[in-house]
Amino acid sequence: MLRKLCLALSPLLFTACTTLSDMPVGTPLSELHRQFGQPSVACPPQSPQRFIWTQQPFGQLAWAADVNEQQELIRMTQVLTDREFELLAQGDWNKERVFCHFGPPAEKDYTPYVGVKMRVWSYRYKQNGVWPAFMYVYFGDDGLVKHHHPGPDPLSLREERPFFDF
Repeated sequence: MLRKLCLALSPLLFTACTTLSDMPVGTPLSELHRQFGQPSVACPPQSPQRFIWTQQPFGQLAWAADVNEQQELIRMTQVLTDREFELLAQGDWNKERVFCHFGPPAEKDYTPYVGVKMRVWSYRYKQNGVWPAFMYVYFGDDGLVKHHHPGPDPLSLREERPFFDF
């Protein structure tokens, strides 16, 4: 009896676990808000307008929802991926454009790059969909992206200590 009940309820349990990536085109923005709460980022209105739900600073995922003038979903994209970061090599990217594409970084800092102190934003993500990594995005004095590269996530490099440390 219990087995039959579990089998009967299992489709309901799986449909209850909707994620942002499962949202169909045409979903009203109000429904996204209802199911997932307020986004972390709402970029200035333009066509399309972008909203981002992110797990930063410690998570490795961020979803960008592009909505049309009728406030309906036209595209949902997981933006913390190698493919999306490759876009940084195309055209000019200022801080606002980076923020509105990827959301807030996990960390902001200054670091030397080729002998020049630069602002660097670091995004946690899974490199190649597997490895815990940071994508480092360097900005010049003019506020434009000068360089970006992946590196290991410092949190994944913690030294494991044996139970008995003699």
